[in-house]
Amino acid sequence: MTGSAAPLTGLQALASRATPMRQLLLDLGPESVPDLDAFLPGANAEALAWLKAWPATDGPLSPIYLWGEPGVGKTHLLRAMVERALALGFGVVWLNAQTCQMWEAPQPEAPTLALIDDCERLDEQAQHLAFKLFIESAAAASAEAAPLFIFAAGRVPSVDLPVRDDLRTRLGWGLSFALQPLDDAGLRQVLQQDAARRGMALHEDVVSHLLTRHQRDLGSLMGLLDRLDRYALSAHRAVTVPLLKQMLASEPA
Repeated sequence: MTGSAAPLTGLQALASRATPMRQLLLDLGPESVPDLDAFLPGANAEALAWLKAWPATDGPLSPIYLWGEPGVGKTHLLRAMVERALALGFGVVWLNAQTCQMWEAPQPEAPTLALIDDCERLDEQAQHLAFKLFIESAAAASAEAAPLFIFAAGRVPSVDLPVRDDLRTRLGWGLSFALQPLDDAGLRQVLQQDAARRGMALHEDVVSHLLTRHQRDLGSLMGLLDRLDRYALSAHRAVTVPLLKQMLASEPA
């Protein structure tokens, strides 16, 4: 890549050769796209503040690596950066174990933000694409071309990722944020916020039941709340603990 050519051009060529990968659109409807303001930080205020300030922030802008157990909000933050980058006029690349998707920038000289999710699940082909992103990023920097920034996320620190050595090393080059799960108060707040967004009346006894009788990671809780919302709507009933129990009893084991 030379001159002011956008990194996305080279990446499109790479993706076109990735035959096992599916080119899929992300579900970017208004109800499914998170934003940074909807992320309840808890103990993760530093990471959230950095992302909100990016790219007008001090220090290295890439790569950035977010890690933590399931449900701490890694995918939420990465997906929120899709809309943020597009609003800035950037191109965007999204890569995970199932999908490689690209959005071109309005101007060919604009920067690109590449987002790599679920790094620990990347297969050989996806790891190859992820590594090529780093090659493209370095080429853009050396040619003083439009920059290609890389943000990634995984369950474990970058040094422990089960990926090829050269990719693991590059993922650990920049800033790393260890995301922490929300406490009880935070989980209650997120559940109530999501229920309000849905127009669902969620009483405290239902919230307490969700937190004490079910998996406490946020991903599982939000999935359960989504199923409960749909079940209540189909049954034309208010959300109660008995209704929750009835729904769970009706689901296959």
